[in-house]
Amino acid sequence: MKKVFSRPKSLKKNPFHYCPGCGHSILHRIIGEVIDEMNLQEIIIGVPPAGCAVLAYNYFDIDMGEASHGRAAALATGIKRALPDRIVFTYQGDGDIAAIGTAETIHAAARGENFTTIFVNNGVYGMTGGQMAPTTILGQNTTTSPGGRKEKRDGFPINLSEMLAIAKGSAYIERTAVNSPANIIKTKKAITKAFHVQLKGLGFSLVEVLSPCPVNWKMTPEEAWRWIDEVMTIHFPLGVLKDITGDKKDAH
Repeated sequence: MKKVFSRPKSLKKNPFHYCPGCGHSILHRIIGEVIDEMNLQEIIIGVPPAGCAVLAYNYFDIDMGEASHGRAAALATGIKRALPDRIVFTYQGDGDIAAIGTAETIHAAARGENFTTIFVNNGVYGMTGGQMAPTTILGQNTTTSPGGRKEKRDGFPINLSEMLAIAKGSAYIERTAVNSPANIIKTKKAITKAFHVQLKGLGFSLVEVLSPCPVNWKMTPEEAWRWIDEVMTIHFPLGVLKDITGDKKDAH
C-alpha cells in the first residue's frame, strides 16, 4: 500500500500539548511540510517567545532560539545579521507580537530586516487563561472583557498586518487562516512564499494566521471554525496586503 500522508521529517515524534481544536498543531505541521519541501531543515532557525507555542522547540527538529516575551524580532534580527545565510523565522501569538512586542516588530519591518514572522492571531491571550488581547474584536467576550470589548473602555483592536504593510522595509505581508482545508492550503502557500522572499533577500515578510481557540472562546471546534469565517474575517480580512515581488503566479 502506498503511503500518501506521513509526519514531516522536521517535526519530532512528540505529542502536542495544545488544546483540542487549537490551530497551532495544524500550523506546526504546515511549517514542517514547507521546511521539508524546501529542503531547509539544516539551515533554518526558529524563534518562539512566550505564549502557547513557547515549547515549540519540543516539536520542531530544527535549530531554535527562545526569546523573551515580545522580543522575538530583536533576537531574529541578531541571528539573521550574524548568520545571513540561514533562514530565520519567528513564531508569535497576538498577545506577544501585538502588545509587548509591537515596537520590535514595527522597527524590524521599517529596517527591512530579512527574516520571516509567522503571526498566530486567535484574538486572546491563550496560554494565560483567555484574557483580552490587542486583537480581541469589539464585542468579543474574554475573561477580562466580560460583556464584550468596548471601544470607549478598551480601545479598538490592532490590525498589525495593515500597519506593517505601510513600512517601507516590508516586502510581503499576507493574512490567512487554518479553519478549513482551502485556507490551510493557502496558508502553506503563503509561508512558502514568505521563505522564498527571504531567500531572495527582499526584506521583512510576515504571514498572519487566524487560528481557532475553542477552549478560551467557549466554543466547540466546529463553532470556532465557523466564527472565524463569519465574524473574525470581517475585522481581519484575508488576503495579500503587500507583495513587492510582482509575482502573480502564486496569488490565491
